[in-house]
Amino acid sequence: MSATTTLDVRDVDDEPFPHIMSALSDLAEGETLELVNSFEPEPLYSVLSQRGFDYESERVAEDEWHVFVSHA
Repeated sequence: MSATTTLDVRDVDDEPFPHIMSALSDLAEGETLELVNSFEPEPLYSVLSQRGFDYESERVAEDEWHVFVSHA
């Protein structure tokens, strides 16, 4: 069973991108990062693909999205 780390960027006061990139750099093979956001982070998807990550997005509420990121 793979480990999952959750990063909720809804309460980040500054730009969430550096927090996301830092969490991804710590992500080991076989682990999953669950990113929680208040909107679908569409601009992030191309960055994830370019850096060798797979992702699945799920809208769980009107203002809550979960993106599950793992190594491709």
